[in-house]
Parts: sequence; C-alpha cells; structure tokens
Amino acid sequence: MKFRLLAALLALAACSGEPSALISTGQIIGDTIPAPLTVTPGSVDRGVLIFSNRDQGHCVLCHVVEGLQTPFQGNVGPDLTDIGSRLSDAQLRLRIVDYQIVRPGTLMPSYYRKHDLYQVQKDYGGTTILTAQQVEDLVSYLSQLEQDDANDE
Repeated sequence: MKFRLLAALLALAACSGEPSALISTGQIIGDTIPAPLTVTPGSVDRGVLIFSNRDQGHCVLCHVVEGLQTPFQGNVGPDLTDIGSRLSDAQLRLRIVDYQIVRPGTLMPSYYRKHDLYQVQKDYGGTTILTAQQVEDLVSYLSQLEQDDANDE
C-alpha cells in the first residue's frame, strides 16, 4: 500500500508543471544560460509572434524594435532594435528566463520562473509565462536583430 501511494505521488509530481525543465543554478554561468532549454532549435518566425502577441510574451508592451510591424510599441524598457549585436544567445536566454538574476528589482517579468512570484492570478500560479520552447523562439528572434552596418558608412 505504501509503495502504491509513493508511486502515485511521484507520478503526480512528474505530471504537474515542468519541474525538471526549470533552470538550476548550475545552468547559469555569469550572466548567461549557455545551453538551450530545448532540443528543438528556436524559430525566428515563432519568436516574432511571441514578442508581439499580447497573449504570449507581449514584449512590445515595454520594448521597441525598429521595422517591426506592430503598433503601440513601448518605451519603458530598452530599445531592442540591435540587441543581437549587444548580447549573446546565452545572455538573452537568461534575461528572458529571469532577469531578476541579472538585475534584482527590475520591472521585467521572469518569463520562465514559477517560484517566488507575487500578485499572480490564482489560475496562473505554479506556471511559467512562457514555455522553454517559447524562450528559445524568442532567443532566435532577438539574436538576429543586429546593427545595420550599412548605416555606419
């Protein structure tokens, strides 16, 4: 009987959320998460949709990207037009996952964290804002946003 109960609890724990997929301190090196969170590479096309979509990342609420065909881009966060020239994929990944690690007290949400969060609607408690794949899609999109060297000549 004890064995069945233990097995049932372990199965329940394995099915609830993504505990094994979340970031451990061992995955963070300096201000980076060097290894991708998924086996499937990120998609630039999906990344731009996540960046722009109100029901997903909605990054445009605070950030602007020149040339992005999305109305009402924000100005609270930094301009990300050339972010791929300034930060590596690994740096982008950590900033999307949990920018609080890099800059404590920042207003930017932790998109791939589900602990120590406050003012979260009950239906969303214990979940991440984005999935690991969505984080990788955003990294792919943002990393290709590089400075246009043609303007420097």
